[in-house]
Amino acid sequence: MLKKLQSISEKSKKLVIGLMSGTSVDGVDTALVEIENSGVNTKLSLIGFCESPFPNGLKEFILKNCSNESSRIEDISQLNFLLANVYAESVKNLLANLNFSADQIDLIGSHGQTIYHHPKKKNLFGFETASTLQIGDPSVLAKLTGITTVGDFRVGDVALGGQGAPLVPYFDYILFHSHDKNRALLNIGGISNFTILNKVKGVEEVLAFDTGPGNMMIDNLMQKFFDKPFDENGQIAESGKINDDLFTRLMEQDNFIETPPPKSTGREYYGSEFLVELLNEFKKVSSEDWLYTVTMFTAFGIYRNYKKFVEADTQIDELIVSGGGAKNRFLYNALHKYFGNGIEIKVIDEIGISSDAKEAICFAVLANETICGNPSNIPLTTGATRPTILGKICLP
Repeated sequence: MLKKLQSISEKSKKLVIGLMSGTSVDGVDTALVEIENSGVNTKLSLIGFCESPFPNGLKEFILKNCSNESSRIEDISQLNFLLANVYAESVKNLLANLNFSADQIDLIGSHGQTIYHHPKKKNLFGFETASTLQIGDPSVLAKLTGITTVGDFRVGDVALGGQGAPLVPYFDYILFHSHDKNRALLNIGGISNFTILNKVKGVEEVLAFDTGPGNMMIDNLMQKFFDKPFDENGQIAESGKINDDLFTRLMEQDNFIETPPPKSTGREYYGSEFLVELLNEFKKVSSEDWLYTVTMFTAFGIYRNYKKFVEADTQIDELIVSGGGAKNRFLYNALHKYFGNGIEIKVIDEIGISSDAKEAICFAVLANETICGNPSNIPLTTGATRPTILGKICLP
């Protein structure tokens, strides 16, 4: 098997599958990518992509086990194997649709499903420890698919004092760095995050961090008020109006937006508990006004982070938006309102990369970096003490 790993690492071109299930807990994004070379010489082409929704009830079961109050160790153990089965099914479906066999695939890169992320150290039994937990075990996935799998990318960075997030910036630099423009890559998933690509700086100087809420609070409100998973095109938000008092209270409650990078967050901060007291305090506010105000607040959080932590060093020329939030036209227009006409804002699809597939492609690339022995964290971004090779290599 070691000879097989060596032969994979030495191939100039590889077929790699990337898997991503994010904080929105909507399902699995699966991308098949042809990758040539590695590092800054990486070239890639997307062969195929699919989105596989989770089975009915699985999202709620996962979210239940993201909460200290409702999680059960038995459920988490079962989910760790169950999600690997769900991922394996998605891989098999994509390969069948593209007429590829598992034997043709060199690697799988799987992010896993984050159920807990606490990169801030705390003292336990005399040891200062931080932690992050992604389930959907890559070893199970490798056995079920028969394909060498790389997973648990965040753990190594957290072990070295990093936030373990964001991991996309290395990928962003490889694909989008320009010598002519200062660019910001904005991914709006459940959480929003920035990658800042200064035209005169190298990969080791890339700044990236979570800015605050993305779709998470919007989706929570849609589920609560309308029994729908998301606000399609931002239509419901658009039908409301701003509630200034609620907006002010959101700003007062949200300490994360004002926290300097390196920083990362997740459902443990912006989950349903974040809005519980405000929902009670502002219960007379209409559902539409809630959606309008929270969507505007999401855009504000992104802009506030740019003004406070980025602009003094890098005045961006171009903001490239990806993730599910890129499809929310009201949110997209809110970004235009905040950033103004001096910055060109575009959806990543306009420059040839699928917004839906981007993060899945990223983890295919990170798997390739791991198998080639290349560090792929950026310490300036994560706060780790040094660059390191990420992920665990699991054999079929």
